[in-house]
Amino acid sequence: MLKRCRAVVVGIIFLALAGCSTSHEIEVKPVEIKPIHITIDVNVKVDKALNDFFGDIDAAQEKLENN
Repeated sequence: MLKRCRAVVVGIIFLALAGCSTSHEIEVKPVEIKPIHITIDVNVKVDKALNDFFGDIDAAQEKLENN
């Protein structure tokens, strides 16, 4: 009876320890860097806006030079 009781206790301890073991895996994927097109679009828009802004001044200066 004592041997059987020891076997049951050892079995319960073994199952408890086996149930407590954990394993974690972390998968690290490579980082992909894509080109950003927003900067180019903004620069073109700013360039066009400056041309429009200074276009009036340039036109007025050409008028003055022609007169």
